[in-house]
Amino acid sequence: MTLLADVAAANLAVAAATGRKAKTVLLAEVLARCDTGELPIVVSWLSGATRQRRTGLGWASLREPPPAAAVAELTVREVDDLLQRAAAASGPGSAATRRALVLELMTRATEAEQSLLTGLVLGEVRQGAQAGLMLEAVAAAAGLPAALVRRATTLSGDLAAVAVAARTGGRGALDAIGLRVGTPLSPMLAASAVDLPTALDRTGPAAVEAKLDGVRIQVHRDGEDVAVYTRTLDEITDRLPEVVEAVRALPLRSTVLDGEVIALRADGRPEPFQVTAARAARHDSPDARRTPLTPVLFDVLHVDGEDLWDAARRRRREVLAALAPPSLLVPQRVVEDPADEAQSQAAAAFFAEVLAAGHEGVVVKSSSAPYEMGRRGASWVKVKPRHTLDLVVLAAEWGHGRRRGWLSNLHLGARDPDGEFGPAGGFVMLGKTFKGLTDAMLTWQTERLQALAVSSDGWTVTVAPHLVVEVAFDGVQTSPRYPTGMALRFARVVAHRPDKPADQADTVAAVRIVHSAATG
Repeated sequence: MTLLADVAAANLAVAAATGRKAKTVLLAEVLARCDTGELPIVVSWLSGATRQRRTGLGWASLREPPPAAAVAELTVREVDDLLQRAAAASGPGSAATRRALVLELMTRATEAEQSLLTGLVLGEVRQGAQAGLMLEAVAAAAGLPAALVRRATTLSGDLAAVAVAARTGGRGALDAIGLRVGTPLSPMLAASAVDLPTALDRTGPAAVEAKLDGVRIQVHRDGEDVAVYTRTLDEITDRLPEVVEAVRALPLRSTVLDGEVIALRADGRPEPFQVTAARAARHDSPDARRTPLTPVLFDVLHVDGEDLWDAARRRRREVLAALAPPSLLVPQRVVEDPADEAQSQAAAAFFAEVLAAGHEGVVVKSSSAPYEMGRRGASWVKVKPRHTLDLVVLAAEWGHGRRRGWLSNLHLGARDPDGEFGPAGGFVMLGKTFKGLTDAMLTWQTERLQALAVSSDGWTVTVAPHLVVEVAFDGVQTSPRYPTGMALRFARVVAHRPDKPADQADTVAAVRIVHSAATG
C-alpha cells in the first residue's frame, strides 16, 4: 500500500535532483514500490496530471486550504477515488459535492501532500519528470529498454497502461501493443524555420504543403463508426458532422487519418482562426449551419488492417491520394532535389500562391520520414512569412481607459523543457503585449484568465500557465530585461489557441533560432 506521502516525497526529491540520470533513478524507485493497481495512478501523477484529466476542481477550491494534517494517512487509491468522484459529479449540487470532496481531501493531507495535490489539480507539477523522463523511469523500473517502452507508448497513447503491461507481461506484452483504431495517438508536430530554403536544407527531398490555420483533427473509422479527436486527444465527433460524413464516404473499412478542419468563405478564402475555433468548440451550435467546416487531410496512419505510420511520407501520401478525392487533400508541391533551381523556384511560387489564397504558410515534410507520433522533429518544418510563436500566458494586467475592466496586457513565456532558467518543464518570460486584441478577444481572455488566476496584487493577475496564444512579432532582440537575454520586438496577438496544450508551446530553443538569424 503506497501512501500519498511517499509520492509527495518522491516528487520533492526529483525536483531537487540535478541531472537526468538522478531523476530517472528516483522515479524508477518509487514506481518499483507501487503495486500493479497503484502504478498507473502514480505514473500519471508524477507525469504532472491526474488520471481523470478534468476533475471539475479549480483554483477557487484550493485557494485557502484548511490546516494541514500532522500525520500522513492518505493512500494513493483513496486519493484517486476521491478525484474520480469529483470528476463524476454532475447536475444540480455538483459544485457543492466537489467542494466537500476537496475539503475532505485537503483536511486529511499533510503540508507536502497538499502542495502535490494543488499542483496536480492545477497542472502545476514542475519537477522535470514529464514526457521522456517518466518514460525512461518506467523502462528502468521494469528492466526493459527505453526504446521498447517508447514504441508501446507511442502506439497506445497511454504511458500508465504501458507501465502496467511492462510490469505484468514484460517484453512480450509491449511487443504485442500495436496501433488500435479508436485509440487516439499523439500527433506529429513541426519545427520552425525562418525561410523555405532553410527548411529544405533540413529535410532534403520533401513535399511542401499548404499550412492551413485550422483546428487539428485525427479521425478514426471502424466500419460505420467514426470518431474525431483534437490534438489534445479529446473526442469532438458530435461537433463535426461534416468530417464524419466525408470519412464515411471513403472506400474503406477502417482507417486513421490526420488533418484539419477550417471555416472557408464562399470565395474559398479562410475565415479568421477564431471563427473556426468557435465553431469546433461548441456542441449542437446553430453556427454549424451558418459556419460549416471543411475537412482537409494530409496524412494516413492506418488503412484496412495495414499500419502506415512507420512508412515513408511519400508512401503515405500515395495511399491517401488513392482513397480520398482531391477536394479533401491539402495542396502540395513536391521537391525531389532541393538543389535544383527550377524545383526550388517552383516551391517558392507555390509558397506565394498559398499566401495569396489567405493561408498562413507552408509545412515542408521530408519524403522519406516516418510519422513520428508525439514528436517535434526535423522532418516536418513549418515556414511562415511573418515570425510567429505559440507562447503561454503567465500573467495579465488590468487595462485602463477604454479597456478598463478587461485583462489586457499579457505576460508571455516560452517553454523551458530542460530547466535552463528554472524548473524543467516550466516557462520563462519573453515580453508583454496588449496589441492585436479585439473587444471580443479581450472579453474571452478576461473570463478565461480569471478562471486560471493563482494570485493578484490588484494590478497584475498571475495565472496557471495553460492558455496558449499565437503571437506575431518583428524579431527577437538581445535584452537584459528577461532571463533568457532575449525579448520579442513589437509583439501582437494573432489568436488565442485553447486547442493547443501548453506542453506543445514553442521552446526557448525556437526563440533562439529567430534571434540567431537576426543577430548573425
